[in-house]
Amino acid sequence: MIQKIDASVAQPNEKLPGVFAIVVARYNESITGKLLVGALETLKEAGIADENVLVAWVPGAWEIPLAAQRFAEKSDVSAVITLGCVIRGETTHDRYINAAVSNSLMQLSLDHRKPIAFGVLTVNTLDQAIHRSGGDVGNKGNEAALAAIEMVRLRIAIGESSSSGIGFRTLD
Repeated sequence: MIQKIDASVAQPNEKLPGVFAIVVARYNESITGKLLVGALETLKEAGIADENVLVAWVPGAWEIPLAAQRFAEKSDVSAVITLGCVIRGETTHDRYINAAVSNSLMQLSLDHRKPIAFGVLTVNTLDQAIHRSGGDVGNKGNEAALAAIEMVRLRIAIGESSSSGIGFRTLD
């Protein structure tokens, strides 16, 4: 019989371990501030206490990976949620920023064996950003926080490594 792990559903009396760190870019703050509100609401609804949430502001999306790396290195941090907004301009700089940030965050997640949720909007227009930060397309800050929560649950379900803190069990 195939066994299924469904980490999208909270367990009775669930208390998720550790700290949830949020790295949020100040650039396009009218958008990223709304993403942060969405992420914080989602964590609160999941029962994460305020004292188990850390928020660090960075200048822009380019700086997100360094702050995320520092949080990922901390043994008490269970997940990192990254929030930013890169809007295409007249040049192609957005492509380079988006690729570098997304690739860096994925690599950090793999290197540190911790969820690093990607809540960085990569949009063509300000209207698209508005719609994705609480508008008619939802709030990607909520979605990033939900992804982080689900991945922490999955790590617990798969098994924690006693030698390296919270993380995936090593199958030797």
